[in-house]
Amino acid sequence: MSDAVHPQGQGDGDHREVVSTVNVANVLTILRLALVPLFLVALFAGTEDGYGWRLVATALFGLAAITDQVDGWVARRHGLITNFGKIVDPIADKALIGAALVGLSVLGELPWWVTLVIAARELGVTLLRFVVIRHGVIPASRGGKAKTTAQIVALLLYLLPLPDVLDPVSWVAMGIAVVLTVLTGLDYVVRAVRLRSRARHGDDPTAVDE
Repeated sequence: MSDAVHPQGQGDGDHREVVSTVNVANVLTILRLALVPLFLVALFAGTEDGYGWRLVATALFGLAAITDQVDGWVARRHGLITNFGKIVDPIADKALIGAALVGLSVLGELPWWVTLVIAARELGVTLLRFVVIRHGVIPASRGGKAKTTAQIVALLLYLLPLPDVLDPVSWVAMGIAVVLTVLTGLDYVVRAVRLRSRARHGDDPTAVDE
């Protein structure tokens, strides 16, 4: 995997600073990916050991979710953005969310249709991204970030061993997450179509409406 290169112009020379793939941001991303199987082990172990393992699973999921916020901030703040990070970071995000959704559905705690709707959206957007990438890159929207936050909050509520009286709170949170997931998926499709249309007509493909 090639490293990212950032120009550092000084005088007439064109000095370039090579950003190593081995940096704090990428280590945090790898940590998040490594936490996924540990999270699943704790999640399924919790079915036989009461709340203890379930709390461990929730803590691991929460820790992994935090690294998602931290690694991006570190990469941007300290200029540690690499091609490796661009590829692995979204993979780690989807692996974490997907593992939680599938795990909860296998345990019978989350309807399979919820998992399938979210999985279909994420897979569809990923495939669409590859289809339109030759025309340009569709930037992340505020809706997409809100969707991710809603998914994490909803999953944390489902993972926590809360009393039954609070189940409606989890249902509402997951409902919001599903709605945002579908709406942002449709928004992405619209923006992808606009990007492709503008590229075909010779307009600036980077001028995608936010």
